[in-house]
Amino acid sequence: MSAVVPRTPTLPANDILGLDADLLDEERMLRDTVRAFVQRELLPDVPQWFEDGELPRELAQRFGELGLLGMHLEGYGCAGASPTAYGLVCAELEAGDTGLRSLVSVQGSLVMFPIHRFGSEEQKQEWLPRMATGEALGCFGLTEPDAGSDPGSMRTTARRDGSDWILNGTKMWITTGSIADVAIVWAKTEDGIRGFLVPRGTPGFTTQDIHHKLSLRASVTSELLLDDVRLPASAELPGARGLGGPLTVLGEARLGIVFGANGAARACLEAAVEYARTRIQFGKPIGSFQLTQAKLAEMGARVAAGQLLALRLARMKEAGTLKPEHVSLGKYSNVSAALAVAREARTIMGANGITLEYPVMRHAANLETVLTYEGTHEVHSLVLGRALTGLNAFS
Repeated sequence: MSAVVPRTPTLPANDILGLDADLLDEERMLRDTVRAFVQRELLPDVPQWFEDGELPRELAQRFGELGLLGMHLEGYGCAGASPTAYGLVCAELEAGDTGLRSLVSVQGSLVMFPIHRFGSEEQKQEWLPRMATGEALGCFGLTEPDAGSDPGSMRTTARRDGSDWILNGTKMWITTGSIADVAIVWAKTEDGIRGFLVPRGTPGFTTQDIHHKLSLRASVTSELLLDDVRLPASAELPGARGLGGPLTVLGEARLGIVFGANGAARACLEAAVEYARTRIQFGKPIGSFQLTQAKLAEMGARVAAGQLLALRLARMKEAGTLKPEHVSLGKYSNVSAALAVAREARTIMGANGITLEYPVMRHAANLETVLTYEGTHEVHSLVLGRALTGLNAFS
């Protein structure tokens, strides 16, 4: 039996709809720069970082050198890039690993953005330039052991003592918590929820890492412990009042997740296509079998739709027409689609798919975390349901 020689594909797995043509030159150049950096400098080490459950702190400086930290903010050493450019970068980072994208999105969207939006000029000058270079690292303390999807039920408190604030409480599942130089901690006060900047080393403020994770392993995840932490009045974010503060911050970060999850899905599709074209069974590539092609077609359709959705949401943000419900749609759709793509890619690769030699099982495991952080899949479905019906299912 003569060998089957695959022809050159007419649809590239990384851009099935030809969306490259809709990007600006500077967006495309930045995307290509980050893609090459991830593939050349990071991917060789990602499997080991995942296996060891770590992510090197010095990556922050390397991302800072590329101008990726707080890249969508203006001034204070930030690049002032477009939402589309930021999203494309998140897609490339998560095509490498969710931990890479999480580091950049936490730093830029969950820490630098609230300082930029709600902070005093002194706070901005103190933290943003150093954060943009990666010299200083931050974390976002909202989630608690008993307050995840319902942040309004948080137990962390801040009470006044003269002109100072005294904070007590615990924050859980905090990315980069133990290696951060400052934590943005959200706490209940007599006047509602407020945000505070808590520098590392403040008496009463300690952290401990969460180990034995089976997902998002190439990332530092910590618990923040606050025991009578005394802060000056200048530590409060003056522009943040009520639950709308942290929710606004989360909305800013979720666009990166919409792009990032699709980047993970695209990486799985590319790996599965390459494997199916070269893996020989029964005398020919498994990609020539109808069942395998059906799987790849479904995966390709999900990836292409996700790319189109992400790009549309970014352009809406640039036009000022993006609503929180739109971002919920993006996270709801793209994360679940990416998880389905990763799982299907694993079946194409058989036993090889469960090893770290290939990225698909690592992405599948990571996406289990992405499915539930920054708003669970169920919560985003209720946000969409409320937007479609005008009826509130939360209460």
